[in-house]
Amino acid sequence: MVDMILLAPPILVALTFHEFAHGYVALRFGDPTAKMAGRLTLNPLSHLDPIGTIMLFVVHFGWAKPVPVDPRYFRNPKQDMLWVALAGPGANMVLAFISGILLSMLGRGSLGSHNMLLIMLQYSLFINLALAVFNMLPIPPLDGSKVLRGLLPYQFQHIADQMEMYGPWALMGLIMMGMMTGRSIFWSFIGPFVKFFSELFTFGLMS
Repeated sequence: MVDMILLAPPILVALTFHEFAHGYVALRFGDPTAKMAGRLTLNPLSHLDPIGTIMLFVVHFGWAKPVPVDPRYFRNPKQDMLWVALAGPGANMVLAFISGILLSMLGRGSLGSHNMLLIMLQYSLFINLALAVFNMLPIPPLDGSKVLRGLLPYQFQHIADQMEMYGPWALMGLIMMGMMTGRSIFWSFIGPFVKFFSELFTFGLMS
């Protein structure tokens, strides 16, 4: 119960800033869709998906409501959408960096204590890093698939189209497989990045 209480604030902040960043960058490129939908806000209640939030606590995998984006407002839809997609993981990396700096300032020599602030900062560091790296996987509907589409030359866009058809099913299948076997395929990719950036952002405190 205590762990869930300490996990809730970092999860809410991570998901909220992730979605807000998508909407904010989209607005900067001329798309007011998120703003008109009331999603250009830092109020977590505007971004939470009930099932996705419950899943986060139960199986440590979940999601927020995706911010609506309409590429028809963009001058250069292909390029602008790439930056909108990068904004979410980028926001999580910034939050992870801030969490790491605060940990290195406040927690050196005291990480073994039961200081709730330090524990939440650790959760914030790991959650934001995991969310950023996971979302950069090039599997639809994750942000990485939109980044890949933005990087692919026009003659190869059909690859991205095919991935969008089958990607969500493949993603869900891999998640279910991890839940049944107890071994996450994704963590084998995400784990090394989380470890590397955790040590980097805390100046070796987490090593």
